[in-house]
Amino acid sequence: MTLFLLLFFAVILAVGWGILSAVKAKDSPNDSESELRIKAKQGDAGAQFDLGLMYAKGRGVPQNYAEAVKWFRMAAEQGLAEAQNNLGGMYYTGQGVLKDYAEAVKWYRMAAEQGDAEAQFNLGVLYSGQGVPQTYAEAEKWCRRMAAVHGDAGALPRASSA
Repeated sequence: MTLFLLLFFAVILAVGWGILSAVKAKDSPNDSESELRIKAKQGDAGAQFDLGLMYAKGRGVPQNYAEAVKWFRMAAEQGLAEAQNNLGGMYYTGQGVLKDYAEAVKWYRMAAEQGDAEAQFNLGVLYSGQGVPQTYAEAEKWCRRMAAVHGDAGALPRASSA
């Protein structure tokens, strides 16, 4: 029952902060596509991430999940947590790559260990039995970390004792 309450509260937090989407979206990138492409090819992880977003959402370019994965991967391999989370989302949903829960967990974990709350939530969901073997201890751990990142570390323990 405690884990159920923890996961329930985590979902409420996620909905409240709007972090349920597999791929974060910005209204529009600050730079034009051609400027971003130049920066991205020079190794700028932020530009690589922004190009990935453009291709994932079809903003300013035709939507192309495989191209989004390419740019997310470049930024993720440089350690950009948002890109790692989004790449995990692409593997989780099978957009631009074959669906692969183990790869999703790998990339979500990298981002989660850097404090990315969305990745922490995503890991909690996966470990609650969504795509990987159910491991309640792992699910609870990541949901608690997500709550702590959002400034209410005591919220989940309070909810579970109610």
